[in-house]
Amino acid sequence: MTSSVRWGIISTALIGQEELLPAFKEAANAEVVAIASSNSQVTKIAAKFMIPKIYNTYDELLDDQDIDAVYIPLPNALHAHWVKKAAEKGKHVLCEKPAALNEKEANEMIEACKKNGVLFLEGFMYQFHPQHERVKKIIASGEIGDVKMVKVSNRFYLHNQEGNIRLNQELGGGSMYDVGCYCTHTILNILEKEPNKVFVSQGNKNDAVDMSVTGIMHFDNGITALFDAAMDSASNRCYEIFGTKGSIRVPNAFLPHLNKGEATIFINTDEGHTRDEKIVGHQYILQIDYFSSCVKKGDMSIELVNKTLKNLKIMDACFESLKNERFVDLNLS
Repeated sequence: MTSSVRWGIISTALIGQEELLPAFKEAANAEVVAIASSNSQVTKIAAKFMIPKIYNTYDELLDDQDIDAVYIPLPNALHAHWVKKAAEKGKHVLCEKPAALNEKEANEMIEACKKNGVLFLEGFMYQFHPQHERVKKIIASGEIGDVKMVKVSNRFYLHNQEGNIRLNQELGGGSMYDVGCYCTHTILNILEKEPNKVFVSQGNKNDAVDMSVTGIMHFDNGITALFDAAMDSASNRCYEIFGTKGSIRVPNAFLPHLNKGEATIFINTDEGHTRDEKIVGHQYILQIDYFSSCVKKGDMSIELVNKTLKNLKIMDACFESLKNERFVDLNLS
């Protein structure tokens, strides 16, 4: 393998154009050597980002022996098929969130990667921003006491809805898949604990998908987690943690890259002490650097893969709750 991990990009998806391809240019140990798409814009995109190889089909890119890893930002319903095909061709895989439509699909994808000796990472880029590790350290310090409640919100208004894949049920559209997955993942990530039951209700709905959802999780230690996700309201992308002595508020939890990577954590205590901490990190670049380093080592933390599976099991329960309008019990151990 060369000094840099050689990447191929599957499709001309906007997330790739707007976020990942610019991040690849800044990454320390990665280079994009190929892109595949039948989209007429692929030549223009390749020229803009100085990508030397263009393929008209995904299969052709996967057959390229000079590619070490691929980034897959396809519609959610296509992830399983192309992750497994990439694994069979010996490519390491960074796949956009949610990794799959359900836990069963994710297990099959991850097993295919293990069988073929390649690494798999779900693209929850937010978790690589250092603000979240700092939040966990503040909690562990005892400054806000014992955690009692977490609230996570990930909401935005979806403009230009005509033909948008987020509104296509067959492709894995809807607010739960698109932004709700961040909420459930964040709760797992920050609490480092697993819920025992979940209830989710649906708000507005168009003809095909859920446009907004609200949920509640219960934990064995008495913690309650609330979340809301929507594609039909003003933007709100934050989380709060309430303890017995104080609270932590993270107002820019998921998109600090829109503020040049800067995020602010606000800490309040019952004694009247209030402070804030500014933390800078470029989460897309950090994600690429992390996974590329793992590819070069040939090893990655199993915790990230386990978190993918646990989160999708929670999401399965969320969809079951939406369907049956009741609490659903969970056992993630």
